[in-house]
Amino acid sequence: MSAPSGVPVPSAPPSYEETTGINVGYPHPYPVPEPGQKPDGKGMNPPPYMGQPAPANNPVTVQTVYVQQPVVFYDRPVQMCCPSCNQMIVTRLSYDSGALTWLSCGGLCLLGCIAGCCLIPFCIDALKDVDHTCPNCGALIGSYKRL
Repeated sequence: MSAPSGVPVPSAPPSYEETTGINVGYPHPYPVPEPGQKPDGKGMNPPPYMGQPAPANNPVTVQTVYVQQPVVFYDRPVQMCCPSCNQMIVTRLSYDSGALTWLSCGGLCLLGCIAGCCLIPFCIDALKDVDHTCPNCGALIGSYKRL
C-alpha cells in the first residue's frame, strides 16, 4: 500500500475555499484577529453599510385590545358582560318548546298516550330549549338548543 514512486502523497485534502476558488487571494472584508489575539469583540464590528441612513426613532403607538372569549350557553345561568349594555350580569333563563319537546310528545303518542299524557313534555323544562336574556336591558344574548 505504498504510493508509486515519484508521486508525492498529500498530507491533507484541500480546503473548501481552495477547491471552489472562493475568497482565495482576496482581502477579508472584516478585521481578522492576529494569531494569539482573542476575538473579544473589540474592533471586530463590520463596517457600517453606507447606502442607507440609520432609521429614525419614531414613537410606536400601542393599542390594547381585549377579546372576550366565546360564551357557551347551557341550561344554567351564565355570568358575563352583556354585549348590549356592557354591564356584568347573570343571564335570565326562559324556556321555549323546541325539537326535543315535540319529539317527546310524538313518541308518547306512538306509545299510546293519547288522552293528554303526550302533552307532559311541554310541562318539563329539562326537555325545552333555553334562551339567555340580559336582566338589565332585556336583550337576547344566546340560546341553548336541546337538539
